[in-house]
Amino acid sequence: MIKQDARSLSSQAQETLRRNVVAAVEGGMKQVEAVRVFGVSRAAVAKWMKQYGQGGVQAIKARPQGRPKRPSRLVGWQAAQIVRAITDRTPDQLKLPFVLWTREALGELIAQRFGVRVSVMTVGRWLRRWGLTPQKPARRAWEQNSREVAHWLKVRYPRVRAEAKHEKAEIHWGDEMGLRSDHQAGTSYGRRGQTPVVPGTGQRWRANMISSITGRGTLRFMVFKRRFTADVFIEFMRRLIKSAGRKVYLIVDGHPAHKARKVTQWLEQRKDQIRLILLPAYSPDMNPDEFLNHDVKQNAVGRRRASSQDDMIADVRGYLRSTQKQPEIVQGYFTPSVRYAME
Repeated sequence: MIKQDARSLSSQAQETLRRNVVAAVEGGMKQVEAVRVFGVSRAAVAKWMKQYGQGGVQAIKARPQGRPKRPSRLVGWQAAQIVRAITDRTPDQLKLPFVLWTREALGELIAQRFGVRVSVMTVGRWLRRWGLTPQKPARRAWEQNSREVAHWLKVRYPRVRAEAKHEKAEIHWGDEMGLRSDHQAGTSYGRRGQTPVVPGTGQRWRANMISSITGRGTLRFMVFKRRFTADVFIEFMRRLIKSAGRKVYLIVDGHPAHKARKVTQWLEQRKDQIRLILLPAYSPDMNPDEFLNHDVKQNAVGRRRASSQDDMIADVRGYLRSTQKQPEIVQGYFTPSVRYAME
């Protein structure tokens, strides 16, 4: 009889063959005769008899063939855990060697938690299915006090809004920022591997801007060459009072100029015209005027090439005047993250 390679049989057929050989030998057949009758090798018969002698029938039972199968997908509760981790935590908080949630970071988290290893393309498909998209994250300072922020959202600001409504006052969200002639924003197409070059002057100059916006689409601003000081802030507030025609509640951050003694004394004499409210410390993400600042840097400075300081200031003023005439754009700065600030 021609010998057969038992490895080519199914696992169940292999088990049946082993059982038959062992039963025949146990019944009195010599191993040499079993080799001829069943068409297997002498080594195989000897191995099966040894296994049977050590472990009985259990030792010659069929075993799964091939590589052990690992799960290749997540069930509902596992996917929910991953989504919750993305929205509630950062990778470093979960002891992962990443700063941002990338597909690689998600793949590592999934492997650690559930033993499921998949390609980055598969992770990308899952992310799209879960409604998650790549976005530029907002920056939040380590020093920000979460309790103060929660108190501001739940207690302080609702109280400020109620008091403003009682006094028929207008709530303005204010902020200031520096403008630089070398600020670059946006991208430009070019050949692969060849960075596009944008010509511009090698000179550098600066200017400053202070602004305020309301939930109804009002925009007020000043663009100036001087350093931002208490005097400049007072000048802006004086203009703000005049243009508003009613009492103003101005919400700003804790910049030293906002808390200067000169400013405090000036406000004391005008309690019926203006009230200054300070945001929680290190909380620019709570101020919708930050989105105006970003817009100006992106579109009035970063994507234009001014030839002088006066030219840059003129560009910024022109952009802001155009924005003033479009209240819907100003209201758009109250994005979902600061929608609470809408009047």
